[in-house]
Amino acid sequence: MTPTHVVHVLHSLSVGGTENGVVNLINSLNGSFTHTVVSMTDVGPLAGRLPAGVAVHSLGKRPGIDVQIIVRLARLLCKLAPDLVHSRNWAAFDAILAARFARVPALIHGEHGRDASDPNGLNRKRNRLRRLLAPLVNRFVTVSFDLQRWLRETVRIPARKILTIHNGVDTARFCDGGRETGRRALGLSQDRVVIGTVGRLDPVKDQAGLLKGFKHLHEEYPAAVLVVVGDGPCRAELQALTAALDLGTRVHFFGERTDVPLLLKGMDLFVLPSIAEGISNTILEAMATGLPVVATRTGGNPELVEDAVTGMLVPVADRQALAGALGAYLSDPQLRALHGSAGRQRAMDEFSLERMVGKYRDLYMSVLDR
Repeated sequence: MTPTHVVHVLHSLSVGGTENGVVNLINSLNGSFTHTVVSMTDVGPLAGRLPAGVAVHSLGKRPGIDVQIIVRLARLLCKLAPDLVHSRNWAAFDAILAARFARVPALIHGEHGRDASDPNGLNRKRNRLRRLLAPLVNRFVTVSFDLQRWLRETVRIPARKILTIHNGVDTARFCDGGRETGRRALGLSQDRVVIGTVGRLDPVKDQAGLLKGFKHLHEEYPAAVLVVVGDGPCRAELQALTAALDLGTRVHFFGERTDVPLLLKGMDLFVLPSIAEGISNTILEAMATGLPVVATRTGGNPELVEDAVTGMLVPVADRQALAGALGAYLSDPQLRALHGSAGRQRAMDEFSLERMVGKYRDLYMSVLDR
């Protein structure tokens, strides 16, 4: 019997949380299903992590409105003849019409986080289109209850069509231990206390606020350093801000890296200061590594971080609260160890990759059975 063919449609395979989740899912389901990936724009480096035999098609969509992309995608889907199309986020919303024009039997649309240009999901035109096309979608799947509430209450998608599946983390790849090796990878001595963050350098991630919060700490905690892993449009601006705050010797920019599991091992605590967030893979990866997490109370972050148990939640854009939470961990190694251990256990119990994959397998089969 030929395995079920799933076509995954997303913006690209660049380095990002949604893209990483798709790659993890395909690798885990490979064999049970056959997979094809369609990138609406270009391909990206994560294509190299896909299993052998998984084809990737790039449509080269232009910025803005590109009406022809629906026709081109529909033609491609007619040629591929999948059993199921699974599109993700607004950037791949064109796939809904394209899949129906191509008479694809089943369609799932995933919401993994709101677009940076509409962080609260209030764009009326987009939400009208979501409502208009909802009857064409078999199931909507969100990665957080926060996104589920938004689809139900703001967009007004029927609750019966929405399912939440939290992201999962590979707890074997991201694990505790190996601190000395991690420190060598960071190029930092063992006596430093390392605050780390990983993510795209983008205004919505508010690394500028993190730098300003860290400025409040650098005199009281001379052993503390801040490690920033990732790249993006704000890198030059953030480096200039670092110099203006006179933090040049205390803040280290590592750019985009492929050895994030190793770098996390060299950190003592993790911070994510986002203004808006869907669900954060990097929080899960830090938890699985055994790090306490300081995060803003936004999006799906409170669904991952158990406040005062596995980390601390602070209000969005509150520099003093952020500095206070970081300072509490900098001054108390035992608290870091306690919350880090609890976070590792929570990641294994509730957010394992195996748990996520099983739920997607069940979703695919239930949609196809109907």
